[in-house]
Amino acid sequence: MSSEPSGNTRQAAATAQRVRHWWWQLNPHRQDRFAVLAPLAAVLLFLAAIVAAFGYLRLEEIDREHEAVRRDVEYTQQRLRLRLLERQEQLMRIARDISNRDLDPEEFQVRAEALVIQYPDLERLSWVDADMQVRSTYATASLQPGITPQSGEILASDETRNNFALARETLQPIYAQRGASGAAVPLLQLHIPMNDGARFFGVVLAEYSVDGLYRYGVPAEVSARYAISLLDDKGARLAGTNVPVRNPASTWLPWVVPANEYEVPVSPVGNGLILRAQAYRTSLGVIGSGLFWLVSVLSVMTAWMLIANWRHNRRRHQAQQALVAEANFRRAMENSMLTGMRAMDLQGRITYVNAAFCQMTGWKESELVGRTAPFPYWPDTDHENLSQLLSTELSGQAATPGGVQMRVKRPDNSLFDARLYVSPLIDSRGTQTGWITAMTDITEPNRIREQLSASFERFTTVLEALDASISVAPLGSDEMLFANKLYRLWFGNQTDGHLRLVAQAGIPTQAVNDESLDHVDSFVGLPTDVLPEAEPENAEIYLSELGRWLEVRTRYLSWVDGRLAQMVIATDITARRLAEQQAAAQADRAQNASRLITMGEMASSVAHELNQPLTAISNYCQGMVSRIQSQQISQQDLLDALEKTARQAQRAGQIIQRIRSFVKRSEPKRSWSRVADMVDEAVELAEIELRRRNVRLTCQVAPRLPMLMVDPILIEQVLINLLKNAAESVDSAQRPTAQRKVELTVVQAVVDGRQLVEFSVLDSGGGLPPEVLDRLYEAFHSTKSYGMGIGLSLCRSIVESHQGRIRAENLYNEALVAGCRFSFWLPVGEPVSIGSEPERKPIKSPG
Repeated sequence: MSSEPSGNTRQAAATAQRVRHWWWQLNPHRQDRFAVLAPLAAVLLFLAAIVAAFGYLRLEEIDREHEAVRRDVEYTQQRLRLRLLERQEQLMRIARDISNRDLDPEEFQVRAEALVIQYPDLERLSWVDADMQVRSTYATASLQPGITPQSGEILASDETRNNFALARETLQPIYAQRGASGAAVPLLQLHIPMNDGARFFGVVLAEYSVDGLYRYGVPAEVSARYAISLLDDKGARLAGTNVPVRNPASTWLPWVVPANEYEVPVSPVGNGLILRAQAYRTSLGVIGSGLFWLVSVLSVMTAWMLIANWRHNRRRHQAQQALVAEANFRRAMENSMLTGMRAMDLQGRITYVNAAFCQMTGWKESELVGRTAPFPYWPDTDHENLSQLLSTELSGQAATPGGVQMRVKRPDNSLFDARLYVSPLIDSRGTQTGWITAMTDITEPNRIREQLSASFERFTTVLEALDASISVAPLGSDEMLFANKLYRLWFGNQTDGHLRLVAQAGIPTQAVNDESLDHVDSFVGLPTDVLPEAEPENAEIYLSELGRWLEVRTRYLSWVDGRLAQMVIATDITARRLAEQQAAAQADRAQNASRLITMGEMASSVAHELNQPLTAISNYCQGMVSRIQSQQISQQDLLDALEKTARQAQRAGQIIQRIRSFVKRSEPKRSWSRVADMVDEAVELAEIELRRRNVRLTCQVAPRLPMLMVDPILIEQVLINLLKNAAESVDSAQRPTAQRKVELTVVQAVVDGRQLVEFSVLDSGGGLPPEVLDRLYEAFHSTKSYGMGIGLSLCRSIVESHQGRIRAENLYNEALVAGCRFSFWLPVGEPVSIGSEPERKPIKSPG
């Protein structure tokens, strides 16, 4: 269909034009009215925009004021909350010390005085026992007497007693507001309960001055901007200031802004103490602002001036502004270009250069415009070549599409590399009037290109000189992207060696795909930016065709063209493998020597540990011989004695087997064992030694102890060693008969939430010298002339193999050593690491 208008369309348009012309001629006042209404409408829109802007700015101002009040109130609330929580934490420490009986009333009063002096908002601090009697109290001198009971008095206020009862029931800190009575100032009470887990001891009663919290807790910058007040749950003001109440009738005016206030409860007190802030009235509103009327008057005057000037200057400035805008636009384009522009006429004379060309070459515009060849920026040595190049350009021959590279001389004789692009200069009539040349500085790109080339050469040289084979190949392709000299020496230029190294190292590879056939990358969508950051995979392989051991390391990387590639680095480790084989042989020989040394240690252990069951066997046999000779033994007593002797012989065999296994550093044979059975077995054997030394043994085993996963023989051996050493210590101290005693205690303990069983052996001997404590568990170190010094070392090894811990400590009666205690702990159930020891109270001497 033709886009030209038809004859009927042109005729209708002409008729409409004639009708409009006839209408304007018949109604000339219509034209004047339109000319008047158009500027008037613009002025009205301008005034509407001014009013809307004022309204919007006022609303934003109100929102900002509300947000500022809310932010400052929440900041003040946080300050008060942190202040109260800090005081509460210190008071809870005092309550904890009282519960632990570490603080008496006199010490409490000293600490209370320090806290009241340190914190001015704290008016009184009292210790109230469980009977509501004040044990001790301290108050500021400014506190009105008679408000709270003194030391020895009973809490009389019903409100305080109710809060005391609530703290006793909940065992939680209770905040309560004590209302002002008469001239008394309002106080905030804090009841902190004291208990030892089962019994309620009373409370630590702290009374804060609400006015003090306001004066010291509210930041000065906040109270300077707002009327800050602290209210109770009924809205009554306790402290602070209030803004005078406005006239209620003024709130109905549309331009009057409501009071800007915000309130929030003070944590941790809750709704019993509310923080309220009300902004002082600093704004007069939009209507009452002189700026509003000034802007209104100026807007009216501006509108009148706009109407007056618009009609007179519109046509005169249109052409001028268009011309100036066009000229400025072209000049801005020329001056903003980073590319140097040079224009020449057909004779080769320079007619124009832009600012970038002058800045690039260093020559001024006056020094270049009007000049012909040779130009000032031509180097002296290149005049002949550049003249031939200029003649070729002026003759109209086709220029090089990529431009021409040349050197340019600056006024200081320095040179830089530049690339020139020449094209014909065509005027508005389509006639060529000269040539236009664009010049860019390529000195830096040339330098970077040379550095990259040198860097690539150095990098290639380093890779070629490495003593490791390096190859890079894309996944799923037979193409070799890179291979250094050693790889080519071992495997040639094909990817067979690369794939063989990957396959033999056990690293999965991808099969060759049909990417070369359909030009589709089968790995599209694979996150190549993640794979190169993965840890490299290592493997050691042996290549029979090379006769070498190789360490193969692989990792994925993104190749320069974006493809996912795999790099393989193979290092010759044949010499290292030979050294490792030699080291393994040396380790075997060292183990043989170590076993010979262990045999000597085991012989000493067996000699020491078998002394106890063999002594028991000897005592049983001597007792049986003596009673048989005197014919004072029955058949049943003889059988019992023989059974005990057989058990001790069997025990000696078991000790030999256990000690032999333990010295070999193998895990003991553990089973679920009852604590009472192990203690009975150990006590039965150790009592022989204690009776011989006239030492009394007291054994206390807590009921319902849990079973332990231990080797009972080894644990019994530890108990026997400790009991025997305790008896020897008491005997060597030559204590009186009443003080010659040893106590064995077994109880259950809890440390860090872990269940433990504690074994404790306490004697009344002479204790351990300080120099012995440092070497107590050292093998072959003994304080006894006949000892071998391996008993306690073996005990420690046995306990620690059960994931337990052993400890020794002296007991003191004032400054004198009154005995010694050995304790060890074993975990209940599965063995766990013991990080700390259970807390214990101070131990007095057994005498």
